[in-house]
Amino acid sequence: MNNPTLRTGALIAAAVVVVLLYASVFTVGQMQQALVLQFGRVRAVLNQTGTDKPGLYFKVPFIDNVVLFDKRVLDLDLPVQTLLTADRQNLEVDAFARYRIVDPLRFYQSANNILRANTLLASFTNSALRNVLARSTRDAIVRTQRSDLMNQIQGDVNRQAKELGIEIVDLRMTRVDLPAQNSTAVYRRMTTERNREAADIRANGDQIAATIKAKADRDVTVLLSEANQTAETLRGQGDADKNRILAAAYGKDADFFSFYRSMQAYEAGLKGADTRLVISPTSDFFRYFNDPQGRAPAPPARTGADTGTTGSVGR
Repeated sequence: MNNPTLRTGALIAAAVVVVLLYASVFTVGQMQQALVLQFGRVRAVLNQTGTDKPGLYFKVPFIDNVVLFDKRVLDLDLPVQTLLTADRQNLEVDAFARYRIVDPLRFYQSANNILRANTLLASFTNSALRNVLARSTRDAIVRTQRSDLMNQIQGDVNRQAKELGIEIVDLRMTRVDLPAQNSTAVYRRMTTERNREAADIRANGDQIAATIKAKADRDVTVLLSEANQTAETLRGQGDADKNRILAAAYGKDADFFSFYRSMQAYEAGLKGADTRLVISPTSDFFRYFNDPQGRAPAPPARTGADTGTTGSVGR
């Protein structure tokens, strides 16, 4: 019976040794840092500054407790919040932060775990966003000073995060927009302003067009008046030259001038096949019909029997 008892004792002892050995060792990964706690008191900080290397470490079993923290950059997504700017504009801001645990001891003492750290960081960030953006205008936040404002916010959050053993690596606003209930009002106001500007531009254009048209009409009137005046002057000069030339021609040969004028009168008076003249045959108008020299008067017209009635001449 001694042999089975010894074997059982040996197995138990071996099991105890294995359990003690398993409880006495722990590993710290490349992306981890660790705190070794003894009855709640920090006994060692491992893989924090780079002097301690990751690997296998020993602890007092059932007495020491090991808490591991991530050395990598951690993400914090902040909920969308509505902020009031310096120009009294409500903006919906969506932001995120990236941070790293640089002091695991302080982190453990102040935050203890990632969940509580995220809650505290979210509170710090929201407070910094409200304080900084409340002193800035919408245009500065959206366009002109966005980078400077984010650096200022990150600096404010970093000063508070150091108390948690945390360093803020990056802090950004992913979206800055008007609240949905304000978008329609803003759109309507912008539409009204654009319509007003269009109406002003259109009115100015109509005024300029009317001015140009009035000036053009005035210029046309002046030009027509000057043209008519010039035409009347030239016409008067032409008539004067004409009369002078006619007077000179009449002075040179009065008979030919009289004949020429009569031919012009015949041409003007006897135009067309349906021309009718009711005139006395003895009229001086027809004196060149019977005598090309224009000396003899026209013969008397034939009359009816004992009537002496003058006939009509026509063509």
